[in-house]
Amino acid sequence: MIHLIRALLTAGLLAFTLGAAIAEPMDDGKVAYESGDYPAALKIIRPLAQQGDATAQLYLGVMHLGGLGVKKSEKEAVKWFRLSANKGNADAQCNLGLIYVSGQGVAQNFKEAAKWYRLAADQGNARAQFSLGVMYSYGNGVAKDEKEAVRWLRMAADQGHARAQYTLGGAYHNAEGVARDENESFKWFRLAALQGYADAQVSLGLKYDQGSGIAEDSVRAHMWFSLAAAQADEHAAIFAFEIEGRMTPAQIAQAKDMATRCKASNHKDCD
Repeated sequence: MIHLIRALLTAGLLAFTLGAAIAEPMDDGKVAYESGDYPAALKIIRPLAQQGDATAQLYLGVMHLGGLGVKKSEKEAVKWFRLSANKGNADAQCNLGLIYVSGQGVAQNFKEAAKWYRLAADQGNARAQFSLGVMYSYGNGVAKDEKEAVRWLRMAADQGHARAQYTLGGAYHNAEGVARDENESFKWFRLAALQGYADAQVSLGLKYDQGSGIAEDSVRAHMWFSLAAAQADEHAAIFAFEIEGRMTPAQIAQAKDMATRCKASNHKDCD
Protein backbone atom coordinates (compact mmCIF):
# COMPACT_ATOMS: atom_id res chain seq x y z
CA MET A 1 0.00 0.00 0.00
CA ILE A 2 2.87 2.37 0.81
CA HIS A 3 4.36 1.66 -2.61
CA LEU A 4 1.04 2.54 -4.27
CA ILE A 5 0.79 5.87 -2.48
CA ARG A 6 4.40 6.72 -3.23
CA ALA A 7 3.92 5.86 -6.89
CA LEU A 8 0.87 8.10 -7.21
CA LEU A 9 2.24 11.00 -5.19
CA THR A 10 5.56 11.04 -7.02
CA ALA A 11 3.89 10.57 -10.30
CA GLY A 12 4.24 12.85 -10.11
CA LEU A 13 4.60 15.36 -9.18
CA LEU A 14 1.98 17.09 -11.27
CA ALA A 15 -0.60 16.24 -8.67
CA PHE A 16 -2.08 19.68 -8.31
CA THR A 17 -1.35 21.37 -11.59
CA LEU A 18 -3.99 23.39 -13.33
CA GLY A 19 -5.67 22.97 -16.68
CA ALA A 20 -4.29 24.82 -19.69
CA ALA A 21 -7.64 25.88 -21.10
CA ILE A 22 -8.77 28.92 -19.12
CA ALA A 23 -12.11 30.65 -19.54
CA GLU A 24 -11.78 34.33 -20.44
CA PRO A 25 -12.88 35.73 -17.04
CA MET A 26 -10.09 33.72 -15.49
CA ASP A 27 -7.31 35.18 -17.62
CA ASP A 28 -6.31 37.93 -15.15
CA GLY A 29 -6.59 35.52 -12.25
CA LYS A 30 -4.37 33.02 -14.01
CA VAL A 31 -1.75 35.68 -14.77
CA ALA A 32 -1.73 36.83 -11.14
CA TYR A 33 -1.53 33.25 -9.88
CA GLU A 34 1.35 32.28 -12.16
CA SER A 35 3.27 35.43 -11.28
CA GLY A 36 2.98 34.55 -7.59
CA ASP A 37 0.66 37.46 -6.73
CA TYR A 38 -1.75 35.28 -4.81
CA PRO A 39 -3.70 38.07 -3.04
CA ALA A 40 -4.50 39.61 -6.43
CA ALA A 41 -5.35 36.20 -7.85
CA LEU A 42 -7.65 35.48 -4.92
CA LYS A 43 -9.64 38.68 -5.50
CA ILE A 44 -10.46 37.48 -9.02
CA ILE A 45 -10.72 33.75 -8.47
CA ARG A 46 -12.79 33.54 -5.28
CA PRO A 47 -15.85 35.45 -6.63
CA LEU A 48 -15.80 33.39 -9.82
CA ALA A 49 -15.58 30.18 -7.81
CA GLN A 50 -18.47 31.26 -5.63
CA GLN A 51 -20.46 31.96 -8.79
CA GLY A 52 -19.90 28.36 -9.92
CA ASP A 53 -17.00 28.68 -12.37
CA ALA A 54 -15.42 25.20 -12.42
CA THR A 55 -11.96 26.42 -13.41
CA ALA A 56 -11.96 29.03 -10.65
CA GLN A 57 -13.06 26.36 -8.18
CA LEU A 58 -10.12 24.21 -9.27
CA TYR A 59 -7.69 27.11 -8.74
CA LEU A 60 -9.19 27.96 -5.37
CA GLY A 61 -8.81 24.35 -4.28
CA VAL A 62 -5.14 24.40 -5.24
CA MET A 63 -4.64 27.67 -3.37
CA HIS A 64 -6.22 26.29 -0.20
CA LEU A 65 -4.21 23.09 -0.46
CA GLY A 66 -0.92 24.99 -0.65
CA GLY A 67 -1.86 27.95 1.53
CA LEU A 68 -1.33 30.30 -1.41
CA GLY A 69 -2.92 33.65 -0.56
CA VAL A 70 -5.36 31.91 1.78
CA LYS A 71 -5.16 29.94 5.00
CA LYS A 72 -3.94 26.42 4.25
CA SER A 73 -6.89 24.06 4.58
CA GLU A 74 -7.13 20.58 3.16
CA LYS A 75 -10.85 20.47 3.89
CA GLU A 76 -11.45 23.68 1.94
CA ALA A 77 -9.33 22.30 -0.88
CA VAL A 78 -11.47 19.16 -0.99
CA LYS A 79 -14.64 21.26 -0.96
CA TRP A 80 -13.59 23.29 -4.00
CA PHE A 81 -12.12 20.33 -5.87
CA ARG A 82 -15.37 18.45 -5.37
CA LEU A 83 -17.49 21.35 -6.63
CA SER A 84 -15.32 21.61 -9.73
CA ALA A 85 -15.16 17.83 -10.20
CA ASN A 86 -18.93 17.53 -10.02
CA LYS A 87 -19.11 19.95 -12.93
CA GLY A 88 -16.92 17.61 -14.95
CA ASN A 89 -13.54 19.35 -14.62
CA ALA A 90 -11.04 16.55 -15.31
CA ASP A 91 -8.13 18.17 -13.44
CA ALA A 92 -10.29 18.58 -10.35
CA GLN A 93 -11.46 14.98 -10.65
CA CYS A 94 -7.87 13.81 -10.88
CA ASN A 95 -6.85 15.96 -7.90
CA LEU A 96 -9.76 14.57 -5.91
CA GLY A 97 -8.56 11.06 -6.76
CA LEU A 98 -5.15 11.84 -5.33
CA ILE A 99 -6.76 13.42 -2.26
CA TYR A 100 -8.50 10.12 -1.54
CA VAL A 101 -5.29 8.15 -2.10
CA SER A 102 -3.30 10.33 0.29
CA GLY A 103 -6.05 10.91 2.83
CA GLN A 104 -5.60 14.69 2.82
CA GLY A 105 -8.71 16.30 4.27
CA VAL A 106 -10.69 13.07 3.85
CA ALA A 107 -10.53 9.50 5.07
CA GLN A 108 -8.27 7.48 2.79
CA ASN A 109 -10.45 5.58 0.34
CA PHE A 110 -8.94 3.83 -2.68
CA LYS A 111 -12.30 2.93 -4.20
CA GLU A 112 -13.35 6.57 -4.14
CA ALA A 113 -9.98 7.53 -5.58
CA ALA A 114 -10.42 5.06 -8.44
CA LYS A 115 -13.88 6.47 -9.13
CA TRP A 116 -12.59 10.00 -9.59
CA TYR A 117 -9.51 8.90 -11.52
CA ARG A 118 -11.75 6.97 -13.92
CA LEU A 119 -14.01 9.96 -14.53
CA ALA A 120 -10.99 12.08 -15.43
CA ALA A 121 -9.29 9.28 -17.37
CA ASP A 122 -12.40 8.78 -19.49
CA GLN A 123 -12.06 12.43 -20.51
CA GLY A 124 -8.51 11.76 -21.71
CA ASN A 125 -6.66 13.20 -18.73
CA ALA A 126 -3.20 11.61 -18.97
CA ARG A 127 -2.36 12.08 -15.31
CA ALA A 128 -5.56 10.27 -14.30
CA GLN A 129 -4.97 7.53 -16.85
CA PHE A 130 -1.54 6.91 -15.38
CA SER A 131 -2.88 6.92 -11.83
CA LEU A 132 -5.69 4.53 -12.70
CA GLY A 133 -3.18 2.24 -14.38
CA VAL A 134 -1.08 2.22 -11.22
CA MET A 135 -4.13 1.32 -9.13
CA TYR A 136 -4.91 -1.63 -11.40
CA SER A 137 -1.28 -2.69 -11.17
CA TYR A 138 -1.39 -2.78 -7.36
CA GLY A 139 -5.02 -3.88 -7.02
CA ASN A 140 -6.04 -1.04 -4.70
CA GLY A 141 -9.55 0.33 -5.10
CA VAL A 142 -10.02 -1.98 -8.08
CA ALA A 143 -9.40 -5.67 -8.74
CA LYS A 144 -5.74 -6.25 -9.62
CA ASP A 145 -5.52 -6.56 -13.39
CA GLU A 146 -2.16 -6.12 -15.08
CA LYS A 147 -3.64 -6.06 -18.59
CA GLU A 148 -6.05 -3.30 -17.61
CA ALA A 149 -3.15 -1.48 -15.97
CA VAL A 150 -1.20 -1.61 -19.23
CA ARG A 151 -4.22 -0.39 -21.18
CA TRP A 152 -4.46 2.78 -19.10
CA LEU A 153 -0.71 3.27 -18.90
CA ARG A 154 -0.49 3.09 -22.68
CA MET A 155 -3.17 5.76 -23.07
CA ALA A 156 -1.19 8.10 -20.82
CA ALA A 157 2.13 7.14 -22.41
CA ASP A 158 0.78 7.86 -25.88
CA GLN A 159 0.01 11.38 -24.68
CA GLY A 160 3.62 11.84 -23.61
CA HIS A 161 3.24 11.24 -19.86
CA ALA A 162 6.84 10.47 -18.87
CA ARG A 163 6.07 8.42 -15.77
CA ALA A 164 3.57 6.34 -17.73
CA GLN A 165 6.14 5.77 -20.47
CA TYR A 166 8.69 4.65 -17.89
CA THR A 167 6.19 2.36 -16.15
CA LEU A 168 5.11 0.87 -19.47
CA GLY A 169 8.75 0.19 -20.29
CA GLY A 170 8.99 -1.67 -17.00
CA ALA A 171 5.88 -3.68 -17.81
CA TYR A 172 7.43 -4.87 -21.08
CA HIS A 173 10.69 -5.69 -19.31
CA ASN A 174 9.00 -7.64 -16.51
CA ALA A 175 6.21 -9.20 -18.63
CA GLU A 176 3.50 -7.57 -16.50
CA GLY A 177 0.24 -7.50 -18.44
CA VAL A 178 2.09 -7.91 -21.75
CA ALA A 179 4.51 -10.40 -23.25
CA ARG A 180 8.13 -9.62 -22.47
CA ASP A 181 9.55 -7.45 -25.22
CA GLU A 182 12.90 -5.78 -24.63
CA ASN A 183 12.62 -3.74 -27.82
CA GLU A 184 9.34 -2.20 -26.64
CA SER A 185 10.81 -1.76 -23.18
CA PHE A 186 13.75 0.14 -24.66
CA LYS A 187 11.42 2.30 -26.75
CA TRP A 188 9.34 3.46 -23.78
CA PHE A 189 12.32 3.97 -21.47
CA ARG A 190 13.94 6.12 -24.14
CA LEU A 191 10.85 8.28 -24.65
CA ALA A 192 10.68 8.96 -20.93
CA ALA A 193 14.43 9.52 -20.68
CA LEU A 194 14.28 12.10 -23.46
CA GLN A 195 11.87 14.05 -21.28
CA GLY A 196 14.50 14.16 -18.55
CA TYR A 197 12.92 11.51 -16.33
CA ALA A 198 15.82 10.28 -14.19
CA ASP A 199 14.52 6.77 -13.42
CA ALA A 200 14.05 6.16 -17.14
CA GLN A 201 17.54 7.47 -17.85
CA VAL A 202 18.97 4.93 -15.41
CA SER A 203 16.94 2.13 -16.97
CA LEU A 204 18.00 3.18 -20.45
CA GLY A 205 21.62 3.22 -19.33
CA LEU A 206 21.21 -0.33 -18.09
CA LYS A 207 19.69 -1.32 -21.42
CA TYR A 208 22.76 -0.05 -23.26
CA ASP A 209 25.10 -1.57 -20.68
CA GLN A 210 23.49 -5.01 -20.95
CA GLY A 211 22.64 -4.93 -24.66
CA SER A 212 18.96 -5.46 -23.87
CA GLY A 213 16.68 -4.37 -26.69
CA ILE A 214 19.58 -2.48 -28.27
CA ALA A 215 23.20 -3.17 -29.16
CA GLU A 216 25.54 -2.97 -26.16
CA ASP A 217 27.10 0.49 -25.96
CA SER A 218 29.06 1.48 -22.87
CA VAL A 219 29.49 5.08 -24.08
CA ARG A 220 25.74 5.68 -24.33
CA ALA A 221 25.16 3.77 -21.11
CA HIS A 222 27.57 6.11 -19.32
CA MET A 223 25.93 9.14 -20.93
CA TRP A 224 22.47 8.21 -19.58
CA PHE A 225 23.88 7.31 -16.16
CA SER A 226 25.61 10.69 -16.04
CA LEU A 227 22.44 12.56 -16.97
CA ALA A 228 20.50 10.80 -14.21
CA ALA A 229 23.33 11.31 -11.73
CA ALA A 230 23.20 15.05 -12.46
CA GLN A 231 19.67 14.88 -11.04
CA ALA A 232 21.04 13.42 -7.81
CA ASP A 233 20.13 9.82 -8.61
CA GLU A 234 22.47 7.84 -6.35
CA HIS A 235 22.12 4.58 -8.27
CA ALA A 236 23.07 6.34 -11.51
CA ALA A 237 26.25 7.71 -9.98
CA ILE A 238 27.23 4.22 -8.83
CA PHE A 239 26.47 2.70 -12.23
CA ALA A 240 28.51 5.41 -13.98
CA PHE A 241 31.46 4.75 -11.67
CA GLU A 242 31.26 1.00 -12.18
CA ILE A 243 31.05 1.14 -15.97
CA GLU A 244 34.09 3.43 -16.17
CA GLY A 245 36.18 0.45 -15.08
CA ARG A 246 35.32 -1.17 -18.42
CA MET A 247 35.89 1.92 -20.57
CA THR A 248 38.91 3.63 -22.05
CA PRO A 249 39.70 7.26 -21.12
CA ALA A 250 38.67 8.27 -24.64
CA GLN A 251 35.31 6.54 -24.28
CA ILE A 252 34.69 8.21 -20.92
CA ALA A 253 35.50 11.60 -22.38
CA GLN A 254 33.17 10.94 -25.32
CA ALA A 255 30.35 9.89 -22.98
CA LYS A 256 30.74 13.01 -20.86
CA ASP A 257 30.76 15.21 -23.94
CA MET A 258 27.60 13.52 -25.21
CA ALA A 259 25.90 14.02 -21.85
CA THR A 260 26.79 17.71 -21.84
CA ARG A 261 25.45 18.14 -25.37
CA CYS A 262 22.27 16.22 -24.57
CA LYS A 263 21.54 18.29 -21.47
CA ALA A 264 22.35 21.59 -23.21
CA SER A 265 19.91 20.74 -26.00
CA ASN A 266 17.14 19.91 -23.50
CA HIS A 267 17.44 16.27 -24.53
CA LYS A 268 16.99 17.03 -28.24
CA ASP A 269 20.52 15.98 -29.24
CA CYS A 270 21.29 12.76 -27.37
CA ASP A 271 22.40 10.38 -30.14
